[in-house]
Amino acid sequence: MTTYDFKKLGKEMNRPSKELETFPTPANVTLVTFTSDELTSFCPVTGQPDFNSVTIKFHPDQLCLESKSLKLYLWTFRNEPIFGEGLAGTIAQDIFDALNPFYCKVVLEQGIRGGLQMTAVAEVKRNE
Repeated sequence: MTTYDFKKLGKEMNRPSKELETFPTPANVTLVTFTSDELTSFCPVTGQPDFNSVTIKFHPDQLCLESKSLKLYLWTFRNEPIFGEGLAGTIAQDIFDALNPFYCKVVLEQGIRGGLQMTAVAEVKRNE
């Protein structure tokens, strides 16, 4: 049985963390998708809260993303002033930097505010 030295998984955690933990990609895995409707941030201009849904897709190479660390990572944005477009781009880049996958795509759907619904798509790909 393989053992992993995770800092968060299997441990009591009650605070957000920017650290994304990884593990070796299992054989034959070509696409990983995470979705959450619990991503919050706030508008840097008005200070109003933004409630977002996010879909994260990546084609792993050597590493996969441990889900509890992702949950704690997404929590870090709760008190962060950031536009939705910037949030999508930040998440995509951070995951790409942690995993070095073939590509990472983040689709962020912001809850309706002022009668408008915004969707931002951010992609980071390897230059090969």
